[in-house]
Amino acid sequence: MKAIPEVDRKAYELAKSYLPSLKITGVTQALIEKYQNLSSLRPKPTSRNELFERLLRSAQNAGMKSSVIGDSIGGVDKLSSVLYDFSPKLVLANYEDDWEAVLDRVIRELRPRGKIRKTSRSLWPLYCQTIISAARFIEQFDSANQFFEWVDFFDQDARARPSLPLLLDREIEGFGFALSCDFLKELGYVNFPKPDIHLHDIFEALELCQAEVDDYQLFKAIIRLASNAGVTPYAVDKVFWLIGSGNFYDDPEIGSIGNHKQDFIEFARLELLQE
Repeated sequence: MKAIPEVDRKAYELAKSYLPSLKITGVTQALIEKYQNLSSLRPKPTSRNELFERLLRSAQNAGMKSSVIGDSIGGVDKLSSVLYDFSPKLVLANYEDDWEAVLDRVIRELRPRGKIRKTSRSLWPLYCQTIISAARFIEQFDSANQFFEWVDFFDQDARARPSLPLLLDREIEGFGFALSCDFLKELGYVNFPKPDIHLHDIFEALELCQAEVDDYQLFKAIIRLASNAGVTPYAVDKVFWLIGSGNFYDDPEIGSIGNHKQDFIEFARLELLQE
């Protein structure tokens, strides 16, 4: 099955209508559209400190990181006390390149739950390395506005756009392409979908991309499908992510409805075979 425009459009329509079709209380078409709408996001940061904090939030949005990092200390915002209110300038002035000093202070003052492994490639040490390199990255910009002007330079050119997550991956230790996209889209940039595990599984299973693609290639496939469906890449990201995660994080009365990824794949595969 080829990912032709008609198949892309059908796949998106099936995804958008799937969860409401399950008749789960509160899960309606309007709710899905709410999560696809960027207006529900927090306002853009107005300072470098806010940018730094947002970056560190995205840095723990992968796999086990959120439970090992944010959840273990009561939220990423708790890092404010050891990161000087998320001031990249003061972080560099006080820690320089010493990520171990950051970790020692986190352990001493925030007392994360669970066992903290101190080997350099363990999650907390990696995250502390991200903190140092992220501070150095943000410190390059004189203001939040200058940062957004820089991002806009890439975003306005579809040919240059995919190079921005690649650049962030190189600049920020442990960030990676997918988390770079997460950071950008949560700042309000609709053209940077996050190629996470749920979208990998669904797109590959439905042959909307080649098998075992890397994040960069999946990113391009999401953008292609969005273009063919006449919606934003952000909208595509959210609708497939909700099927895989079941996490209606802004609606505690619904909460998590569980993973419906495999059921959707089986359903959609049969529907798409008719294309």
